[in-house]
Amino acid sequence: MLARIRDFFQTQLQDAPSHPLDENKKRLACAALLIEVAVIDSEFDSEELASVKAILHREFQVPEAELDELVTMAQHECSESTSMYSFTQLVNQYCSLEEKFDLIVHMWRIAYADGDLDKYEEYIIRKVADLIHLGHGEFIRAKHAARSGL
Repeated sequence: MLARIRDFFQTQLQDAPSHPLDENKKRLACAALLIEVAVIDSEFDSEELASVKAILHREFQVPEAELDELVTMAQHECSESTSMYSFTQLVNQYCSLEEKFDLIVHMWRIAYADGDLDKYEEYIIRKVADLIHLGHGEFIRAKHAARSGL
């Protein structure tokens, strides 16, 4: 699986393919956006790390044995990326409206994981919501859903 993850980050995100992505690649694009929230405030603390790992394991079925390497690779990819467009483009093409909403809820949960909502975390979630075509009402509904689930 890790070889497929490397291949995904190195080739698939640079040019969106014309053929459908499999479920694993769609999940990995979402995982990269989740990592982006965790690292945006330059404080990737243990609570955020635990939250990212729990979401990746529970919601994206990433095996526990591969979580550390996936998180490390996603951090690297996020730091090397000049734009979230390649990630959000894949989300737009291959995720349903419900999956997009769930992604934003998960992003909020990661932002709240350390007990401190940073302005950059909120900014990045708002930007992703805009890029994946979720309206302001859905953005706020996702925020409330994440808060009530804590």
